[in-house]
Amino acid sequence: MRQRIQSRLLGWHAVVIAVCSVTALAAYAQGGTPPGDLDKLTQREIVVGTKEAAPFSMKSPSGEWSGISVDLWRRIADKQNLKYRFQEEDSVPALIDAVAKGKVDIAVAALTVTAGREEVLDFTSAFYGTGLGIVVPASGLVASWAPVMRALTSFSFLQAVVALIGLALLVGLVVWLLERRHNEEFGGSVTKGLSSSVWWTTVAMTQRGIGHQGPRTVPGRFVAMLWMVGSIIAIAVFTAGITSALTVRQLQGTVAGVTDLSKVKVGAVSGSSTEDTLTRLRIRFDSYPTAKDGLQAVRDGKLDAFVYDRPLLAWLINEDFGSRVQLLDVTFDQQHYAFALPPGSPLRKPISVSLLNEVRSTWWGDTLFRYLGNKSQ
Repeated sequence: MRQRIQSRLLGWHAVVIAVCSVTALAAYAQGGTPPGDLDKLTQREIVVGTKEAAPFSMKSPSGEWSGISVDLWRRIADKQNLKYRFQEEDSVPALIDAVAKGKVDIAVAALTVTAGREEVLDFTSAFYGTGLGIVVPASGLVASWAPVMRALTSFSFLQAVVALIGLALLVGLVVWLLERRHNEEFGGSVTKGLSSSVWWTTVAMTQRGIGHQGPRTVPGRFVAMLWMVGSIIAIAVFTAGITSALTVRQLQGTVAGVTDLSKVKVGAVSGSSTEDTLTRLRIRFDSYPTAKDGLQAVRDGKLDAFVYDRPLLAWLINEDFGSRVQLLDVTFDQQHYAFALPPGSPLRKPISVSLLNEVRSTWWGDTLFRYLGNKSQ
């Protein structure tokens, strides 16, 4: 009996070992390094995938790589005595695909951690937190009539106009009821009398002069007096509101925040996590190969707004666009950057530990200031 139980236990043990072996081999066949094989991996030259995304990864004319992410990787690799070489990819999807298939051992760029990417990759601990920014044409480049027309067709403007017309009709009706039997100017048929009364009310409201016409009865004149005083206040409030709205529109331009993006023509970088965010917010957009292409479209008037990672936009504007476009003081959709590795990579744990130590050092603060100045978010 005891021998039979021992035989069964040995059998189950063999099955477990076989399953684990098959799983490890499957991961290896997909391009990953078998877990626990860290020594073998660190003894060879590690392939570091990257793509240009200033100021996190930048390539000089001589082919030398630098940037926030690259400098962080170099510091970690030097401390762990890792041999490596860079392999450039032409797009974010290509870089993610190269990591997922094990063509590169680690991706070092400006990669945002997302749920979709986490399904096919492993990420280290995050080293930078940021969000999306919005770039719009500089104030002087915005068509002057666009903000005006947008304000004049807004719901609040139409609501105010309808309210004024409604008040004029109501007061005109009251004046007609009080004057129709005592004032021939408001007498006659219902259509003639009522139209004359409403016309007088409208003229009185606009302060364009009422001539000899007007109510003659005491109640009618009392209502007319209240209406003329009240209409002055109503017109003043209406005028102030419209002037304020137009002034704000002129100062802020067509786009002032995230809520305005659904009303204008928006651009994003193809294959970036920005596309996922805009799709989730139900904002239509056009895709561009690079952020620089999108900013050029904004500058040329082809786009009303371009959305991308805020620090990358700030860098590009400062380097190439100056005052021709402007970055709004708006940040939304919190994001985190991290290094990406193939699933099950033994590099993940030691690199994450080193990364966390570095981002808490004075060296990291100096690095961020060197590339971003005071705008580190």
